Amino acid sequence: MEEKIISKGKNGMVMLLLIIALLGGGIALLVLGAMYAPALIVLGCISMVLSFFLMPGLKILKPQEALVLTLFGKYVGTLKGDGFYFVNPFCTAVNPAASTKLNQSGDVKETSSAAVAAAAAYSLQSKKMSLKIMTLNNNKQKINDCLGNPVEIGIAVTWKVVDTAKAAFNVDNYKEFLSLQCDAALRNIVRIYPYDVAPNVDTTGDGVADEGSLRGSSETVAARIKDEIQNKVAEAGIEIVEARITYLAYAPEIAAVMLQRQQASAIIDARKMIVDGAVGMVEMALERLNENKTVELDEERKAAMVSNLLVVLCGNHDAQPVVNSGSLY
Repeated sequence: MEEKIISKGKNGMVMLLLIIALLGGGIALLVLGAMYAPALIVLGCISMVLSFFLMPGLKILKPQEALVLTLFGKYVGTLKGDGFYFVNPFCTAVNPAASTKLNQSGDVKETSSAAVAAAAAYSLQSKKMSLKIMTLNNNKQKINDCLGNPVEIGIAVTWKVVDTAKAAFNVDNYKEFLSLQCDAALRNIVRIYPYDVAPNVDTTGDGVADEGSLRGSSETVAARIKDEIQNKVAEAGIEIVEARITYLAYAPEIAAVMLQRQQASAIIDARKMIVDGAVGMVEMALERLNENKTVELDEERKAAMVSNLLVVLCGNHDAQPVVNSGSLY
């Protein structure tokens, strides 16, 4: 199915004036026929019926709107661009997703029941297809990463309709189709990556372990999700502008355990840094004492000094020294 743009037909104002003239003329003929000649009543009725018959052919489009038209089941073309149009009154507008409401921009959920009823009535009457850039924010999903850990992740997908014919006829409902493909693509990509950097994990498919992860490679993951969705929805006439990860966390059932694991890893890294610094400070202290000949220490005293310094420097609390008032030996 290829999109056909209707370039002609932007003469709605002329036809509106003609319809008003027919309607006014029909009323005048009815009045004159009732007063003078009954035959004029027939002409007046024909004129009024013709004016009402032509009215459905008037179409008004705002910027970034389109109207897909069919004539007796056959696709005849698409109106694009703002303006006042007149088309064949027998043409029917088609938009299978006109009444579909998703968690996205442009599909605002009203609070009051009257507003909901009004919006539903308008959606049933209007078959216009929006060409604006919209953002789909699907619900968060629980997916197992490549290590089997359940994570919760959500994405926001920015998209727009670029081929109205494909969107209207190639799929049953292009909005629901897009939503399902976003969920499927998200699952396919997340299963490739670990939540955090893990050893011996290949996320690129080249057979070499790398440091890709959901938390550290969010831009790469989002780009792969975008490409995956685009491959799926191209036949529906939809272009994916951008995909972004909006939420990422471990699932609640393992979040506490993973938090303890991260805390333990952070503590180990901090201890390593503290020990490295303490050893360097002890070496520097011994070298300075030896250079300045401040005090002569045998190996046993050096070992005791090293032990005491390491305890002081690596301890969690402030040292409380014991002062020796006697001699060193």
